[in-house]
Amino acid sequence: MTPGARVAAAIEVLDSYLSGTPVEQALTGWARGHRFAGSKDRAAIRDHVFDAVRRLSSSQALGGGTDGRAVMLGLLRGQGLDPAELFTGEGHAPAVLNDVETVISTEMTRAQSLDCPDWLMPAFDESLGKDTDAVLDSLRHRAPVFVRVNLARCDRDDAAAILAEDGVETKPSKLAVTALEVLINPRKIKNSRAFLEGFVELQDAASQAVIESLSIQPGMRVLDYCAGGGGKALAMAAQGADVTAHDLSWERMKDIPLRAERACVSIKRVRHGNLKELGGFDLVLADAPCSGSGSWRRAPHGKWLLNAEKLAKIHAAQMDILSAMPAFLNAGGRMAYATCSVLRSENRDQVQRFLDNHPDFQLTTEHQFTPLDGGDGFYLAQMSGK
Repeated sequence: MTPGARVAAAIEVLDSYLSGTPVEQALTGWARGHRFAGSKDRAAIRDHVFDAVRRLSSSQALGGGTDGRAVMLGLLRGQGLDPAELFTGEGHAPAVLNDVETVISTEMTRAQSLDCPDWLMPAFDESLGKDTDAVLDSLRHRAPVFVRVNLARCDRDDAAAILAEDGVETKPSKLAVTALEVLINPRKIKNSRAFLEGFVELQDAASQAVIESLSIQPGMRVLDYCAGGGGKALAMAAQGADVTAHDLSWERMKDIPLRAERACVSIKRVRHGNLKELGGFDLVLADAPCSGSGSWRRAPHGKWLLNAEKLAKIHAAQMDILSAMPAFLNAGGRMAYATCSVLRSENRDQVQRFLDNHPDFQLTTEHQFTPLDGGDGFYLAQMSGK
């Protein structure tokens, strides 16, 4: 496919997305209907689409419309490219620009220029202060790719060498001793020996830094209360913890046994109704459901789906989780509350509300990572009994 044809394909996918189809489903649907497209074509189209969703507000403003054509037109302008070079009408390229489309409008509100929903700007300003614009701008760009070195199998130098055998070049990350940032060939990771034989797992560096902050000790009994796919459970098990994974949805944990086998670690899963039978834990970690505002560059559609009503429901779910966690601690145990959010209302405010309602607990450590640190935005608070 020509560069212009790839833009036309991205427009088609974006029109599907903007009509309500989830972005991954829209991409899959296009690929199934265009099996002639090669892997490089599909990757390029995917990059166009995700870049456009990350910058949806500014792209619509710069493109003078809200459909896929306007979004791609505005995206190219926002990237400093000349859309006329790709909108040629030749072959499968988009039709040439009309007189209206050739007029470039650069007037945008602050929220539009930062691709932030208008209603959330005050919350970002309250949460991040002087860093607000820099953080929001970082969320408009592609996220770096990181892998976590599986300490149960190798150290960071060995993992880097094994990845290099398959052409995946990396460098150490400052955020965590287990983190490698992928510099070349990130799309080769899942087919690499390092991944298939369990030497590494894909995991953001800030997420790894959260686990590092927990000071896991061999033999420590840990409950991963909101385990999901088990990324953090795997990281803790690799450090020798006795890990039990729990999630309100058993289906979300379906991949944990296979991932644990590949990583050469053991993780028990428990259904919600059986959790109280297991006794107390030394550490209860909850990576709670959240807005995902710290990882919007990886899942950019999330910010456009969020509204005040949904955020209120998220707040309620977070408090339910925080309130439930003490019941699973043993004497002297610790609670760790984490989110991949940078919003104060989901983080410090929730922890303070918990502490106000549980005067027998105290905050011991707190950290807010933002994309300016290199990884995703992540929050961690640890609490213990007084």
